[in-house]
Amino acid sequence: MIASLRGPVGHVGLDHVVLEVGGVGMLVHTTPATAAACHRGQEASLATALVVREDSLTLYGFGSPAERDMFETVQTVSGVGPRLALAMLSVMGPDQLAAALSSGDAKALTAIPGIGAKSAQRLVLELRDKVGAVRTGAGADAPAPVVPGEEPWRGQVVEALVGLGWSAKQAGDAVERVAGSAPADADIAALLRLALRELRP
Repeated sequence: MIASLRGPVGHVGLDHVVLEVGGVGMLVHTTPATAAACHRGQEASLATALVVREDSLTLYGFGSPAERDMFETVQTVSGVGPRLALAMLSVMGPDQLAAALSSGDAKALTAIPGIGAKSAQRLVLELRDKVGAVRTGAGADAPAPVVPGEEPWRGQVVEALVGLGWSAKQAGDAVERVAGSAPADADIAALLRLALRELRP
């Protein structure tokens, strides 16, 4: 298993980065917050999980080993795959997710696309006693600044929301509501969190 990667950042997307490792560009899927902490041309170190399928090898990267542990822990529940596990960490953040699971707050979990009331109850039931040992490291959510007046953030946030399971219309409406009230110096990760708040029931 590939447990970690370190190398110069060749590319940064909203939900993925490419790390140059030994002359090979490794595509690593991440949460928007982790991607925002990476900067092209600078060295980055990510804890990783390799998901092996019959027709693919997919790397997922995290700001800390504890965050990766949470990613792997939630997948022990039937019906939770890597994409949903990453969406859970993107919407709530690892600390919020651990708190919701350990306290039995199933309602908070239903804010995640793909998780209904029954799924949330199952997650709480199966993971309440497992997440106590999962802790995230400091600095995993450090954001990258957005250039003031830079409009491409709208498309990036909409793309991330659609990738997490909302419709393009829902995502676009949420972004419009955020655009009118977001702080001028807000970064992409913060804007995404604000949009997610708009979408929560």
